[in-house]
Amino acid sequence: MTSTAAHRIRRGVVIAIGAVVILGIGVYGPATLLGPLPAATARVLDTAAITPAAAAPALPSTGASGVTVADETAAAATSGAAAATPAAAGTPATPGATAQPTAPPASAVTTAGIADPVPLGGTTKIITALVVLSAHPLDAGTPGDPVVITSEDYADYVRYISESSRAVSFITNESWSERDMLIAMLLGSSNNHADALARWAFGTTEAYVTAANAWLAANGMTGTTITDTTGLSETSVGTASDLTRIAELAFETPVIAEIMALPSTTVNGNRQVQNLAVYLPDQGVTGLSLSYTDEAGLCLLYRATVPLAGADGVATIYGAMLREPDYPTLEADLTALVASASTGLKPTELAAAQTPFVEYTAAWGQTARAVTTEAESRMLWATTPVTQTATPLTLTTARSGAPAGTVTFALPEGAVDAPLTLDGSLTDPGPLWRLAHPFDVIGAFIASPG
Repeated sequence: MTSTAAHRIRRGVVIAIGAVVILGIGVYGPATLLGPLPAATARVLDTAAITPAAAAPALPSTGASGVTVADETAAAATSGAAAATPAAAGTPATPGATAQPTAPPASAVTTAGIADPVPLGGTTKIITALVVLSAHPLDAGTPGDPVVITSEDYADYVRYISESSRAVSFITNESWSERDMLIAMLLGSSNNHADALARWAFGTTEAYVTAANAWLAANGMTGTTITDTTGLSETSVGTASDLTRIAELAFETPVIAEIMALPSTTVNGNRQVQNLAVYLPDQGVTGLSLSYTDEAGLCLLYRATVPLAGADGVATIYGAMLREPDYPTLEADLTALVASASTGLKPTELAAAQTPFVEYTAAWGQTARAVTTEAESRMLWATTPVTQTATPLTLTTARSGAPAGTVTFALPEGAVDAPLTLDGSLTDPGPLWRLAHPFDVIGAFIASPG
């Protein structure tokens, strides 16, 4: 090989190596300077379980009973809220107009006694009211649509009178407002008004029964089955857990709450109706339904507002007591429950504002924490500790206050999620760090989607 040929070969190798170096620099620079950064490492911080009140509610062992505590936080958030689109007649959908609510998320209902469905007696009429309102929503303080009494309605009235069942008088072709019909049924426990309302809303009582059972199923009350509008049938049955939720839902329905606050009133011009559900008002109890049948025994749905011992404020509880044997027993059982609520309930802080649940550490050493944006608390009445589970977002760079995930509190009534945000910023480390850490940047580029 001549020296000229060897020189040409060496020159070609140098040019090739130089080209590779130049190409490498041209790729390396943009790749490291413009490529994505690696995600910060998210470390979930250890948190202790929260122990709520140690005392359980004093529920009777006989009959079937249930109690739940109002979620004052949720109530405040939804009070006065406009509700959803009115449902078509017979549709198990959200009761409409201004906040005719469907059942709230299943509350923590503590039960005692008989767990199986039992006859419901007059508490069935509360279901009738809710299902009718799902088809014909009614604002509090308004009369609603007219209801014309039919000959079939009047025949029911005559029959109930002959059976010595509760009935408020009306006559064929008389026109009532929906509100007055509800008052007669709820305050006066009028059986003929329950049947007449169901026919007006659904065409027949049979169609009402179908709609009511669909509504119950849609709202998760699968332990309750309705066969009539009044509860005089022993085959209208339900669980204490379901009826406790019915009581909560009814009191959260503005028109029902407004009606049940009346001690007495006049309906349709000249008929005086007394509130037959009034019971132990001196103990903060507001009755929703108080009835007796041989099959169901004494049945009470109620709300109670109780002062908290050793703490400021009050708590609201909703409950059902079914198949109570007599009035002295019912009074003793409810008095004991209210007393136990006063001493056993307490506001329980789940997390203070700015409580850290996750710590982020970037590859370049910067750190920030995921914290609660505001305090989270609930009124708890349970002995099961509350655990927390943090679910962090994947972050590379983010400003202080940016969403960083959620923390989930496992409460007896279900999960409660609280948002987490960053308490500091994760910023780009700059070109020097990027150029000095090519493997981190190129690895993030390779791992990035697309």
